[in-house]
Amino acid sequence: MTQRWYVAGPMSHLPENNYPAFHAAAAELRALGHHVENPAENPRPDLGPNATEEQIYQEYLRMGIAQLVTCTHVLFLAGWQSSGGALKERMVASWVGIEMVEA
Repeated sequence: MTQRWYVAGPMSHLPENNYPAFHAAAAELRALGHHVENPAENPRPDLGPNATEEQIYQEYLRMGIAQLVTCTHVLFLAGWQSSGGALKERMVASWVGIEMVEA
């Protein structure tokens, strides 16, 4: 059975939003034959020109959580403990019984 993985970790306030680390982890998991949900691949939310950074952040988090709950595993990248989004994703993963792995 193909495993479904979600990649979680810090993004905000990091160079390139830490996308290189997300893409590298996704590539490794895909090379092993797994399906990967990578929030770094999500499109920027189209909330209009007056959207605040908080609204954009919340929409990204909504997209990520919707992806997360479809997965069997979640991979937490280094530094996840200091990420508000990753802490929320970890809580959801725990609530719904998703296996959690730290990189």
